Parts: sequence; structure tokens; C-alpha cells
Amino acid sequence: MMHCYLCSAPLRQQLTWKLLFTSMPEPVVCEKCLRKFERVQDSEQKYEDVFALYHYNEAMHDYLHQFKFGQDVVLAEVFRSDIATYLKNSCTSIVPIPMHPLKKKERTFAQVDELLRAASIPYTHCLEKKTTQNQATKSKMEREQSEQFFSLKEDCQIEHIDYLLVDDIVTTGTTLKHAAALLREAGARTVTSFALIQG
Repeated sequence: MMHCYLCSAPLRQQLTWKLLFTSMPEPVVCEKCLRKFERVQDSEQKYEDVFALYHYNEAMHDYLHQFKFGQDVVLAEVFRSDIATYLKNSCTSIVPIPMHPLKKKERTFAQVDELLRAASIPYTHCLEKKTTQNQATKSKMEREQSEQFFSLKEDCQIEHIDYLLVDDIVTTGTTLKHAAALLREAGARTVTSFALIQG
């Protein structure tokens, strides 16, 4: 029997017609844990050209801390159905916000890549992170005045098409703004963004 990834309670899944005739992955979190996460309504979206799925509440704080800093990579599967539902029919080229190589080595995996991989969403890395500085330690003003965080990868050609940036969390929108500006300057037709969490 499967157990909830967050609380270890047994997962008693009911067999439904939807499960039988679709390729939806089996849930890995119990209903009790899922209810602790708060969805962002359309009227609550804070940032222009950024769509976020969930609010950053206490349950999401615990999840994100365990996933990113507890190096619990299997937790990428918790929101795979939600991410897949939003991104699977996207006609854009999906670009994850990258980690600096030193940060990735320290953390052992890139969390945005793992979220997309768990949801079976294809993506292309066009950007490289230039700094290891943690944006969470900066004030909003310091973030907004920061120099460009990213550079284009040498082997990546930006086409005149639509791009969708993906990040795990958006707090001030500065990281996504920097990435979007760079893609537009390089020739992207449009750049929008998607985040699992809105801070």
C-alpha cells in the first residue's frame, strides 16, 4: 500500500472511470495534506504575466523546505498533476529558471527541473545563473536594483517564438523579470511565466 509522502498516512485510492481511462498519475499525498495547501484564485494573481498555483502558507513552507533543503527529490511528485494540467497543452517553449552550478552541486538537484520532469513536461535550458547570491536575504529594493542575474547559454539560439519561464516560487518577481528581459532582448516574441508558489 502506498503512503502519503508528507504525513505517511496510508493512501486509500478509489478506482474511478477517470483513473481507468486517463493517464493521470496516482496521487502521492492524502486529501488531509492536500487541503492544507491554498490555491491562488485568478483575482489573487500578484504579478503581470506570471501565473502561480499556490499561496506560500505554513504547509507550503514546510513542503518547500523539505524538498529543496532536505534534498527530498521525490517530493517533486506532490504537485505533478497540477503542473501537468497547466503546462501539458502549452504551445510555448518552456524554460526553467536555472540554478548556479555551485548551488546545484550543494543541493544535489535543480528543483525546477525535477518539478517539470515529475510532471512529464519537456523543457529547454537557455539560461545560466551568473550569481550564487541568495535573493531571499535581500530586501525588495535590493532585489529590484540587482544587476542581471542571467546570461544566455552559448549553445542556445533564441527564436522569435513564445517562451514560458518556470520557477518554483515567485516572491517579488525580480528573478522572472530578469530572465524575461534577457529572452526578449535575444529575440523572443513573447515571454510569460509560471510558478508553483506565490509568496
